[in-house]
Amino acid sequence: MPLRLGIVGLGAVAQLVYEPILARRRDVFEIVGVAELSRAVRDAVGGRLGVDRAGRHASVEELLAGGGLDAVLVLSSGSHGAVVDAVTAEGIPVLVEKPLAWTHAELDRLASRSGLIQVGYMKRFDPAYRRVAELLDGGGSAIRAVEVTVLHPSDARQIAFRGGTLATATDVAPERTAAGHAHSELLRAGALGGAAATLGWVYSDVLLGSLIHDLAVLRPLVGDPRDIGWARLWPEDWHPERLSVGFDADLAGAAQLSLRWHYLPEYPSYTETVRVHTETASYALTFPAPYLLHAPTRLRVTSAREGYTEVTESTSHLEAFEAQLADFHRGVANGLAPAIGLDEARADLRTCQRLAAALAATLGLRIGGEAAGTSDVAEPVGATGSPRQ
Repeated sequence: MPLRLGIVGLGAVAQLVYEPILARRRDVFEIVGVAELSRAVRDAVGGRLGVDRAGRHASVEELLAGGGLDAVLVLSSGSHGAVVDAVTAEGIPVLVEKPLAWTHAELDRLASRSGLIQVGYMKRFDPAYRRVAELLDGGGSAIRAVEVTVLHPSDARQIAFRGGTLATATDVAPERTAAGHAHSELLRAGALGGAAATLGWVYSDVLLGSLIHDLAVLRPLVGDPRDIGWARLWPEDWHPERLSVGFDADLAGAAQLSLRWHYLPEYPSYTETVRVHTETASYALTFPAPYLLHAPTRLRVTSAREGYTEVTESTSHLEAFEAQLADFHRGVANGLAPAIGLDEARADLRTCQRLAAALAATLGLRIGGEAAGTSDVAEPVGATGSPRQ
């Protein structure tokens, strides 16, 4: 039976990813309301989703006041802590895009409602990823190294296939935009203290906005990073349109992690590769651009068999976003615990603050805020995010 769904935030990910999926999956969700600051965007997208004008709202508060919601999908920009707080205070389950929050203080306010919150890490629902998890779980060979490389072109290049037809927010009052920016700055300062003046956007946009996906992918496979031995930003004149970020860290069992993230505005296509090297085999996952639905995830396994090298390649076209939505529906409809919940959101937040602290040390900055209390060794967190069968 379809659940009555509300959507908060109608930007690029809503229009390029969730809108076409939800338009097809009327069997699992009926869209009864949307919340979006821009009237032009909420009318355009709400209209395409079949939401009547009475269900198109300017705020989450208006959406909740309208009633009739079984669940809410949170796709707004920035930290989602305040929106999730408002929704779950009404007892309504949420599926929230990453990151759930930018500070532990926000998560603390949600702790008593953890059973209502599922965090959107769609890659964990990808069949190719699940196959790697199975192979590593049954292989019995120690993991020696993990390498993550992200080549990130501009958003404009990533959505060029759409032909520039996205509904855009050009009608939001400047004071509303300014208030949003001010709130974001307060959260960054709460997380990093004075170092936020230099590293705040790296923390929120790069670590929590992108690399957080890789942390969630790695956690069930190898756990969270432990000691961070090397951290760097480059080139020397790095800025938001010209940046590479790198980390080397210890993992459990004497394995080593290498994370490299590169913002390359004119690079031809988004590419994200995760390689796991054991003592007997290598497993390489290449994820597609997130805005391209049903683009293949590629898995390449290199191993030894009876004296020769065996290389196998497979692809998965099953859309991970759709699998995640179906899982959320099953969970809400059957009263199940969230597949990926608050504990993992906190683990990601803790690791991202530790990574930011390592970058601050490299730059000679004094880290403050919540990150000042982070440890060099991450606390172990049990991953709960196996998709429901």
